[in-house]
Amino acid sequence: MALWFMFRCMVQENKQNDTGETTHFGFKTVDKDSKQGLVRNVFDSVAQKYDIMNDVMSGGLHRLWKNDMIRVLRPEAGYKLLDVAGGTGDIAFRFLDAANGREKADTSPAEVTVCDINAQMLDVGRDRAIDRGILKNIEWVCGNAESLAFPDNSFDAYTIAFGIRNVTNIDKALAEAYRVLKPGGRFLCLEFSKVDMPLLDKIYDSYSFHLLPRFGEMITGDKGSYQYLVESIRQFPPQEKFKALIEEAGFGRVTYRNMTGGVVALHSGWKI
Repeated sequence: MALWFMFRCMVQENKQNDTGETTHFGFKTVDKDSKQGLVRNVFDSVAQKYDIMNDVMSGGLHRLWKNDMIRVLRPEAGYKLLDVAGGTGDIAFRFLDAANGREKADTSPAEVTVCDINAQMLDVGRDRAIDRGILKNIEWVCGNAESLAFPDNSFDAYTIAFGIRNVTNIDKALAEAYRVLKPGGRFLCLEFSKVDMPLLDKIYDSYSFHLLPRFGEMITGDKGSYQYLVESIRQFPPQEKFKALIEEAGFGRVTYRNMTGGVVALHSGWKI
């Protein structure tokens, strides 16, 4: 199964056209068509320790941010969620727990499809699901956020947590999110953002650039991947600019809410 996932991911990667254009990979400039493979290598390297490092990187706050995302979503029985770049299952498990808590005898259960371009992250998520006894109402799909293999108007909600900044063409990913959502469906994106508190921004910069890569090296043996992850946060558009991109994709009633002084922002939009 793992080899099949990896084969599908490689096929998705090779479908990307060689345009000769450049983009950023952290603070480096790379050929646009090579970024996807570079990002895949990062997550291949950190997959097994990814959840541990999330706790280390955020001081455990990522759990509260994700809980808040699900609280805002308010999943119900019968909901169909697409969680993109959610390979290890953190959002999917929270969604099912919340939705099934509201399940009634005469309604169908909530369902979640986890879509991630990285096969090793999906393997970690599937193993975690088995350990938790979650054997139904969840599907694991290896796929590219820029070209989703799902029909139009398929899902009630689309979530992506700490993944969209790693996408090569954010506009394409947002367009795909809009396409696969049902009319009235909701888009929610949780992502690191621009700190809006003067003192906190200096502390955060020092912590990010000096300590996080060292923690990554100590825990995963991979300093370079965490250096990239820190740099990718600084390259991501600030709140207002990303809001504009969501609106350009067609979403209405677009809003965002800063968390922890803007370290993270929760963006919301509706397919109206």
